[in-house]
Amino acid sequence: MDPVTASATPSPDRTPAPDATPSLDVRGLAYAYPDGHQALFGVDFRVGRGERVALLGPNGAGKTTLVLHLNGILGGGAGTVHVAGTPVVKANFAEVRRRVGIVFQDPDDQLFMPTVREDVAFGPAAAGLRGAELEACVHKALSLVGMEGYADRPPHHLSFGQRRRVAVATVLAMEPEILVLDEPSSNLDPASRRELADILRSLDVTVLMVTHDLPYALELCPRSLILSEGVIAADGPTGDLLADDELMRANRLELPFGFDPRAARAGA
Repeated sequence: MDPVTASATPSPDRTPAPDATPSLDVRGLAYAYPDGHQALFGVDFRVGRGERVALLGPNGAGKTTLVLHLNGILGGGAGTVHVAGTPVVKANFAEVRRRVGIVFQDPDDQLFMPTVREDVAFGPAAAGLRGAELEACVHKALSLVGMEGYADRPPHHLSFGQRRRVAVATVLAMEPEILVLDEPSSNLDPASRRELADILRSLDVTVLMVTHDLPYALELCPRSLILSEGVIAADGPTGDLLADDELMRANRLELPFGFDPRAARAGA
């Protein structure tokens, strides 16, 4: 199948300068695990600064393998990854991991301190922030996700949606350039889902959202990449990709019953 291609079209309200260094530049990325399983076969894409892009694909497509290359957790294969112009190589891991913040699907994988404040402070404190500067950093991150009133609460006393917002705050506290979200809408009730969408739209960061939630991708991400069998099978406006029935079938992507991306776009 020939890939569907499109230019890296940013959100209309976040258009990067034409000569701006992209937040992500992935060229020829290929990777095989030690057992011989080839997960990526030469992935190429760029994400401009300020874009919100969804990474779509069936299970086993290579999405997790790709994400783990963005901050050097995996490496050693072919190709290159640059984050804001910085190559993702061992010598640059500290800087790259500050710039790329990954929010895991389960917030309990990121929240381990006695209070929300301590969880959000953990990264900046490890980076050397202290005193009033650290407190201001924590307050700002919690304010960005609407959780500033919960700083002294134990994370395990919060709802799942609130814990996910705190997990986002722990990453925002490091002031990343790129926010990578793994299935951000999973297990959220409708109100929490809407609240998180509002937060993500308000952030002044580049967003790469890995998701099976195709309506959420359409709502939040003007552009999508479809990763299938270790290659980028399509790259273009999210609404166009989701409305392409043949493309969706070929890449084992299914919309919820009754959801029409054409009608959703028209309504928006």
